[in-house]
Amino acid sequence: MNVELLNYTPDPERAVAAAARLCYAPIGAAGLMEQMDQAAVRKVLRIIMTSGHLSALEHASYSFAIDGVSRAMTHQLVRHRLASYNQQSQRYVAFDEEPSFVIPPAVAADPARAAAYTDQCRAAFAAYRALIDSGVAAEDARYLLPNAAETKIVVTMNIRELLHFFGLRCCRRAQWEIRAVADRMLELATPTAPYIFMDAGAGCRRGSCPEGKMSCGNPFPRVTRD
Repeated sequence: MNVELLNYTPDPERAVAAAARLCYAPIGAAGLMEQMDQAAVRKVLRIIMTSGHLSALEHASYSFAIDGVSRAMTHQLVRHRLASYNQQSQRYVAFDEEPSFVIPPAVAADPARAAAYTDQCRAAFAAYRALIDSGVAAEDARYLLPNAAETKIVVTMNIRELLHFFGLRCCRRAQWEIRAVADRMLELATPTAPYIFMDAGAGCRRGSCPEGKMSCGNPFPRVTRD
């Protein structure tokens, strides 16, 4: 798995603060961007982050390139609808050589399970390749490829959606692969907007566990905003 931050809104905390402050200012957002000092930016951010008025967070966005993950993971990822995605197509990309397959740690830890798993993935690819060699289009042959097949995807989310995504997918109850992706995305985003992302992650970082009876029982340390 490899996750890279492709680009993001420049000075995202100032952009968010300017958008929020505009509602009560006699000047425009461009002027606010120039005039607000860092203390003013932090004050506005604290108000919107603690009050739950999060619409201003939608004015800053982030794009990530995610490679070497399974189709099983991206099927989960695209359920986050308030985002933009572009994924490597199995319809237009016909694999001449065997692609890599993601092996879950629980399988990889046991040699016998890993061997059986890999054999089945290779058999599926061999059948896929045989169909293509016989003249079947890749868009039909791809039905044989398993969810384990590696893929590549680009995702863009605004900060509000990112915080929602991190709240669900950084949780210890999240499936291991999407959690690893979410943890890395959060690691990359945090230095660009440290105040906004200071308590991002599993819901228990901001209070009690939102999972109720499904709680893992091992909460992360809670973070309190200054």
